Amino acid sequence: MAETLFSRIIRREIPAQIVHEDEHVVGFRDINPQAPTHVLFVPRQAIATLNDLVAADAELIGRLVLAATAYAKSQQLADDGYRLVMNCNRHGGQTVFHLHFHILPLKEGVDLRPHTGQMADHSILAAQALA
Repeated sequence: MAETLFSRIIRREIPAQIVHEDEHVVGFRDINPQAPTHVLFVPRQAIATLNDLVAADAELIGRLVLAATAYAKSQQLADDGYRLVMNCNRHGGQTVFHLHFHILPLKEGVDLRPHTGQMADHSILAAQALA
């Protein structure tokens, strides 16, 4: 799999606001948020898309889902509701080809912004990570 922004975040080569980390999964704030709280959960293992999953990845995907939902509960997002979204390939809205879930909380009166497919620049990422 090609090098991605996410693999560089996982290796701490690029700063990010890390919200969760264990031996299998890393969670961090999205640099181009589509909702007031927009967090990504990625496996440390490099898998490009949903289409690249194999049966042996079932436990990893389970860990990814459990980490994301535990974070949603810890942030009091679960009762109001949230979306756990995974896009697949370019036409499916995937812009970084490292498997990942988006946590997008839903609140009455707060609309999701449309995904532009444009990544914020690294200086914005660095500033957000230090905030």
